[in-house]
Amino acid sequence: MALHTLDEIETLTAKALLAHGAAPFAAREVARAVRAAEGYGNKICGLYYVESYCLQLRSGRVKGEVTPVVSTPRPAAVHVDAGFGFAQPAFAYGLAPALDCARQFGTATLAIAHAHTCTSLGYFTEQIARAGCIGIGFTNASPIVAAPGGKSRVIGTNPIAFSVPAKDGGLAMQFDQSTTAVALGKITMAKAMGQEIPLGWALDANGVPTTDPDAALSGSLVSVGGHKGWGFGLMAEILAAGMTGSVLSQNVKPLKSPDGPPHDLGQFYILIDPGTSPVFDARLAALGAAANHDAGARMPGQRRQVLESVEVGDQTWDRLRELAGAD
Repeated sequence: MALHTLDEIETLTAKALLAHGAAPFAAREVARAVRAAEGYGNKICGLYYVESYCLQLRSGRVKGEVTPVVSTPRPAAVHVDAGFGFAQPAFAYGLAPALDCARQFGTATLAIAHAHTCTSLGYFTEQIARAGCIGIGFTNASPIVAAPGGKSRVIGTNPIAFSVPAKDGGLAMQFDQSTTAVALGKITMAKAMGQEIPLGWALDANGVPTTDPDAALSGSLVSVGGHKGWGFGLMAEILAAGMTGSVLSQNVKPLKSPDGPPHDLGQFYILIDPGTSPVFDARLAALGAAANHDAGARMPGQRRQVLESVEVGDQTWDRLRELAGAD
């Protein structure tokens, strides 16, 4: 285990992606997202995915050289066809026109269709908020969640993210969470480390609660809050698949498999200009003061700090160098 700077991580990730067939813009955008995830300590959405990105570029499961196509089917609705490429460059193509629409009409939507997994959904809503709008995001994933009382997989972990701008250009609030009790990556990481998982995270193939990550991966994850989380997961599914024309979770193959059909996932964002309400800033300030009143309490996403250097396992770093052709 050694410390590596975010600059090193971003540069080597981009080189690895370029070496496996990604176009320069796509490589830069994905590497920038990996850097952000690592900087916030979000290991599951950082270097953890880079090897699979490279292998999927080679196999054609993700298209690395496609140019996203932007259209506006309605005045305040922006649609981006990712062309089975990465979500990050597709979002970059759609962000500016979607912000323009939100500022003109007060509210706008941004649909990203036929994309690879976006990993950290909050990475995108944060960009919306730092541009001055409220950002709400939804996406779906490979099927791993059964309905409460059932055992057949129907939807994915289906994250929801919410970011609110502060007056100083920063973030007043942000959360990014799966609609399951835990993200799938935490179970796969527990399996890789030979660890048990807490009871309440998952069910085995027979619908029985389990602490065995192998049994969980053969079974299903539990929606956070039972029926309540199930409802939010379905909402994300309807918006991510239905409003983008991408596939339902039940038709998505495992995200890290090197071969197979493209992910074909959708991401759906709602952008709201808070300037349409003359009291927004005052209400936000009052809410923040109330939330922060007690020692140790805070609004979600506050006090996040970006690390300048992060610890990376030697095996992971050596593999990244190999993928980048640095050896």
